[in-house]
Amino acid sequence: MADYPAEPPRPGEGIDVEDEVDLREPRMFRVILHNDHYTTMDFVVEVLISVFHKPAAEATRIMLDVHRKGKGICGVYTYDIASSKVSLVHSMAKEREFPLRCSMEEA
Repeated sequence: MADYPAEPPRPGEGIDVEDEVDLREPRMFRVILHNDHYTTMDFVVEVLISVFHKPAAEATRIMLDVHRKGKGICGVYTYDIASSKVSLVHSMAKEREFPLRCSMEEA
């Protein structure tokens, strides 16, 4: 025969369960494109549309920030997503022989 109790446990008895779980929001990171004198504006817009899924008008605005201010914020993401996007940008730039730099910083 099974060794089951005859009655279900009463509240406060039986298995200990933690009532509150400490859930924290993940740390967020800004992904930033940096200006250089060789990468074309068209390529920067292409990156913003394909990697960051920006509409053309927003991609153009960010590209102009990169050109005029030296850098532009592409978006804010969790660490894993931000680092994946930075790697993808660097891969695309290397494939097309552009020195485009992309970085991330904690938001």
